[in-house]
Amino acid sequence: QVQLVESGGGLVQAGGSLRLSCAASGRTFSNYAMGWFRQAPGKEREFVAGINWKGGRTHYLDSVKGRFTISRDNAKKTVYLQMSSLKPEDTAVYYCAAAQGPIATMTRLENTYEYDYWGQGTQVTVSS
Repeated sequence: QVQLVESGGGLVQAGGSLRLSCAASGRTFSNYAMGWFRQAPGKEREFVAGINWKGGRTHYLDSVKGRFTISRDNAKKTVYLQMSSLKPEDTAVYYCAAAQGPIATMTRLENTYEYDYWGQGTQVTVSS
């Protein structure tokens, strides 16, 4: 069992930065690939970034490449999403999620059904 708790959301002006954190409980955090998703009002949940269990491979939504960076610290059982050059269209509730088992291809992390556990979400609002 893994419990995930996101933090770090808030209100920021366009062009600003935020760093989201996702703290995990449980002893097997390092066995999980991790992902960040977001959901804006009236829209479907959307993949943002994913990272494999060791942290050596990452995958991003095209629209956030070069602006967002996902990373993890297995010793701290935490995954991060550093967001820079934020845009109003980045406004959403951001969720982290954990996917157990080996991930053969990083594109699999784009799919919500690959994940076993989800956090409760943290609101990010970018003002223009």
